[in-house]
Amino acid sequence: MLAVLIAYVIGAVPAAAWVARSRGVDIRQVGSGNSGATNVLRSLGKGPALAVAIFDILKGVLAVVIARALHLDEPVAALCGVAAVVGHNFSPFLGFRGGKGVATSFGVIAVLDPLAGLGVAAVAIFCMWLTRFVSAGSIVGAVAAVVLSLSLARPLWLSLVVAVLAGLLIWQHRDNVRRLQAGTERRLGDKPAEKKVLN
Repeated sequence: MLAVLIAYVIGAVPAAAWVARSRGVDIRQVGSGNSGATNVLRSLGKGPALAVAIFDILKGVLAVVIARALHLDEPVAALCGVAAVVGHNFSPFLGFRGGKGVATSFGVIAVLDPLAGLGVAAVAIFCMWLTRFVSAGSIVGAVAAVVLSLSLARPLWLSLVVAVLAGLLIWQHRDNVRRLQAGTERRLGDKPAEKKVLN
């Protein structure tokens, strides 16, 4: 379906890589190598990271909004949201590499179910503040999204979409989980990664 393909391309726009490149840095060669806001924060600072986070959230929002503007059914609009997250995580502009889908997934959930989105944001931010682990907050937020969707008795299709997004997010964080278990995961505020300047 054309709308799903468009959503994938929207999600694939590599904001983090482009922002880093504008600063002479290859985001894939610094820190975690992840093309997302957290790695930008550690490599380039708060301003660029905030810009990337907002852009990545809007990718998820835009994918669903465009589908709705085309008068597609809500389950199809939700599928477009999932496609945007897949595009973000596996961007053809970055050799089918990308980010971990946290911000884009949040954008999708927030526009599909604003109440659940608020709950997820509160849980994730509190966990990040408490532990200073972005990965832990992201994973706990993903689990909270599923619990909230089920608790609020949302339609089955919506709960399934949320579960798919949560599962993909947790899978993308599998290396972080191993580092959390080993006690080697970096916390917010740790020393920034060394920058690799582009030639």
